[in-house]
Amino acid sequence: MLVSPEKLVAEAEVVDPRGAADGVTDVFFGDPRSPGRLRDLLERRIEGVPPGGKICWVTYYFRDLALAEALIRAHRRGVRVLVSVEGAPRVRSANDAVIAKLGDPDTGIGDGLRVVKRGLFRHLHEKLYCFSHPYPMALAGSFNPSGNQPEDPRIIAKIGDQNRGHNFLVELRGSAVGPLMEHACALHDHVPTFFEHFPARWRRPIRARKLHAYLFPRLANPLDRLLRGLERGSRLRIAASHLRDGSIAATLGMLAATGVQVELLTEETQRRVPPRIEDQLRASGVLFERYRHPDGLPMHNKFVLAETPDGRWSAFGSFNLTRTSRWLNTELLMVSEDDAVFDAFARRWDAMKAEMDQPILRA
Repeated sequence: MLVSPEKLVAEAEVVDPRGAADGVTDVFFGDPRSPGRLRDLLERRIEGVPPGGKICWVTYYFRDLALAEALIRAHRRGVRVLVSVEGAPRVRSANDAVIAKLGDPDTGIGDGLRVVKRGLFRHLHEKLYCFSHPYPMALAGSFNPSGNQPEDPRIIAKIGDQNRGHNFLVELRGSAVGPLMEHACALHDHVPTFFEHFPARWRRPIRARKLHAYLFPRLANPLDRLLRGLERGSRLRIAASHLRDGSIAATLGMLAATGVQVELLTEETQRRVPPRIEDQLRASGVLFERYRHPDGLPMHNKFVLAETPDGRWSAFGSFNLTRTSRWLNTELLMVSEDDAVFDAFARRWDAMKAEMDQPILRA
């Protein structure tokens, strides 16, 4: 069900109430208490683009047929709609119905659909949704429109109910939007080969006020540099739906050993965070917890909060702490030095921890 724009604004973590910032202006969270909030946000944004406008999406899972219908309506009223979607996700058939609907030559979005199949474990894993109106904006984060009504319990058992689980989308305005829109449209026109990812133009961050956005894959991971720069007495909190990269686990263990307080909240699923990683982190002094919900709802957040003697920064996006995200997938990682953005994610951390303290979640 669509919600009013007033309700969406009320439920957002408003970072810049004047709407004038160059960078992140709002942070929207989905969670078990607000099912469908993020997909409703996307539908509202689609409906707000008039004839002559432009919508450009990049996503990994796309199962929401109502959102697909909204994109088709936009196409019919004269909006240029470009959608790039992963053609071989982990659950191979998950996107088939939406692909068939959008790709129908008579009733779909014409040449606006691009289905990306690259193989060799490389995936279009970004979650980036760009809109030209009512003002240029980009929504990016952890949320895929991967739910549908009526729901298929077999697929939800494999990928999780993301409409009810923990996810987020950040809204960006200003100088970052043009490059992100250009990037999303470029992926529709041409998906780079493995070696095309590494020229200087791909490595350069997209900059806005207090924000750097990094495109992956890339040779050097900026998160490594930031983590290794943390000093004794710093506090590091990470909400990670996926953590399978042993080198990241080793870095976190090193930080804990040198006096950094490292706290990690991960997904319950052992495929996403293997026991070997959990054992390695616990043994090195990392405060490790798994988010558990009685309905098996996922914790799909991907953010980092660092507090140092010199200041605070946060990192967030589609990027998982895995080797495939670092070396193979198309991903987006954003790093912010904005205190308001940090506070929005810190409140979400506290909210998830509070959920876990309730008896019903002590699974």
